[in-house]
Amino acid sequence: MPIVVNLDVMMARRKISAGELAQRVGITPANLSILKNNRAKAIRFSTLEAICRALDCQPADILEYRQEPGDGDGQASPGQ
Repeated sequence: MPIVVNLDVMMARRKISAGELAQRVGITPANLSILKNNRAKAIRFSTLEAICRALDCQPADILEYRQEPGDGDGQASPGQ
């Protein structure tokens, strides 16, 4: 997946545990784990906003785009 979640990096920088962040954001520790381990298929903007507020960061500090090998120019195909 070309979108990489660097949530663990920001959590380490802010010295906050997963349990504490989950509580501050208002999501379950299991859902935070899914996001943190890059297994999420989507994230609500309201959740992303709450995470950014709790970690005092920007969305780009958490989400990163990495082009996969063989993707060419990274442009979406027609109809996507």
